[in-house]
Amino acid sequence: MNITLEAWRQPDQKSAGQFVKYKATDISPDMSFLEMLDAVNTMIVKRGEDPIAFDHDCREGICGSCGMVINGRPHGTERGVATCQLYMRHFKEGDTITLEPWRAKAFPVLKDLVVDRTSLDRIIQAGGYVSVDTGGVPDANCIPISKVIAEEAMDAAACIGCGACVAACQNSSAMLFVSAKVSQLALLPQGYAERKQRVEKMVAQMDAEGFGGCTNTLACEAECPKKISVTHIARLNREYLIAKVG
Repeated sequence: MNITLEAWRQPDQKSAGQFVKYKATDISPDMSFLEMLDAVNTMIVKRGEDPIAFDHDCREGICGSCGMVINGRPHGTERGVATCQLYMRHFKEGDTITLEPWRAKAFPVLKDLVVDRTSLDRIIQAGGYVSVDTGGVPDANCIPISKVIAEEAMDAAACIGCGACVAACQNSSAMLFVSAKVSQLALLPQGYAERKQRVEKMVAQMDAEGFGGCTNTLACEAECPKKISVTHIARLNREYLIAKVG
């Protein structure tokens, strides 16, 4: 199949960017989206030009580093997949595909489709962990936890921190990401001891990084590759209120 790419090219954080068109020919429908980009970059390099920079690592939908906006949608138009899990068979012969980086104040563009997402790391460093002594692994596993609670905590822990929720939100809010990380610990006994200071510190860091507020448009849930539920945002709000008045 033959397609046209309109890719955002920006040499560095301080330079202005622009869209550049590339013709991609003989693309197999069985290629993943990133394999297609590799093929296009091979063509670009052969012409003596700088290849399109994009993040990737596991190519299995686990690490979350492959995020980019494809035709106006974070990770593309397919539900519940990261960019690396998107295949060219989801596009048609002759399609024009527009590629952009995440667009958010807290995600400055480093080069082309690569953005600096260390703001999410700093939120985790602010309190997204358990630092108290919870005993050895056998002791911790002896604490009875209902199946419903355990599954909800695991669903929250599925968040890969890709930032699609931020890119999808009209306010560039990180509430879905932060709420998932708060939920996965707040639901488990090991996280109870630090639940109040955890939510306060993580929300404070989120605000300090320049993320916007949540207005409940649900775009974050719709674009999340792991289908994280916005019900975790409600839990975050409850945890924060309890921490402030408790």
